[in-house]
This record gives sequence, structure tokens and C-alpha cells, in this order.
Amino acid sequence: DVVGLFDKVVIYIPDDDEEQTIRLVTTLRQNALEGLISKESPVGQALMGHRVGDRVQVAVSPELKYTVEIRSIEKGTDDESLDISSY
Repeated sequence: DVVGLFDKVVIYIPDDDEEQTIRLVTTLRQNALEGLISKESPVGQALMGHRVGDRVQVAVSPELKYTVEIRSIEKGTDDESLDISSY
């Protein structure tokens, strides 16, 4: 299985020696403080379509890049209970 929209993904960030659990959502439902990461964000774009064990590069800017490793993927579905972000 590959990472897709609404999936929960455990990533490992070697630079920080830290694991994080995130969920890829649409831009309208993003909330980084709750681990809801937009599929359009640098992290979301880097993860989409990859598999457990893959190491992907997240490009925050042309000068700032870092690597994350996909540790697990839990397939998800659209959750209408997630709030839509207000701007």
C-alpha cells in the first residue's frame, strides 16, 4: 500500500531522532497542531505515493531539505467530523 489522502502515517525524522504520527488531509482540513497535514504541504507532497520503508526528501525551500522515513501506513477514509479550517 502507498500513502494516500486521509491515511495516518508514522514517520521517523532522523535529524531529530523523532517519530511523528500525521494524517494527510485536504488543505481545508489541515491543522498541524493536531497532526492533520495538507497533501499540498511539503511533507504531504513528499509522502504521497510512497511505501513503508521508503526514505523521502521533504523540500521546505530550495535551501532547506530534510529526509523522513515512512514507518507505517494506516489506510483512512474521509472523516466528515474533521473541522474545516477558518482563515
